Amino acid sequence: MRKNYAIGLCASACAALLLTHLGATAAGAETYTAKLSGLNAGVVGSQAAGEAIFTIDGDRLTIAVNADGLPPNMMHLQHFHGFKDGSDARCPDSAADKNGDGLIDLIETEAYAGTTMVPFHDEPATMEIPSDSYPKADADGSYRYEKAVSLKALQAAFAEKFGTGGLDLDRRVVFIHGIPADSKLPESAGSLGTIPPQVTLPIACGEIEKGK
Repeated sequence: MRKNYAIGLCASACAALLLTHLGATAAGAETYTAKLSGLNAGVVGSQAAGEAIFTIDGDRLTIAVNADGLPPNMMHLQHFHGFKDGSDARCPDSAADKNGDGLIDLIETEAYAGTTMVPFHDEPATMEIPSDSYPKADADGSYRYEKAVSLKALQAAFAEKFGTGGLDLDRRVVFIHGIPADSKLPESAGSLGTIPPQVTLPIACGEIEKGK
């Protein structure tokens, strides 16, 4: 009887300790969120929307993106952009269309949001932008992406590329890119190098905020 009672007390105590540990882990996590709103909807044909959530728990950074209203059945590049000097990045507004062609192309976002920094594909810590492992929207124009990476590994790769290990998430913006390859765009639509503007055209943007 005493043995069973002791076992019961141990089980209760162990359960309490486990719950306390889990609660401490959850309480110690940092969360950053970006509410994604559509860009270039006139070309996209729909208003993209979604949310990007970044959760840091110890050395674990989990990146989750839920997006809807995208061009369906195609892969979409997604990244956070920012300035190398840590200045606050922001999503472009209609004034960003400097050449007046009715689009906000990738080049026109740079004054507002800086450069492409961390990709959200199968291996973000590689910092390699070209990849065929970005998420693909389904027939309804939606996708759900989630990837956990080592924060230290990502910071090291970030420092090697940009000279600082500070991700400064709350000073960055998230972009989703891409429309069908056969979409008609004006010749003035800008892109990087020889990459077609259809690939890099921003279709959603959100500013990352801490604790949202």
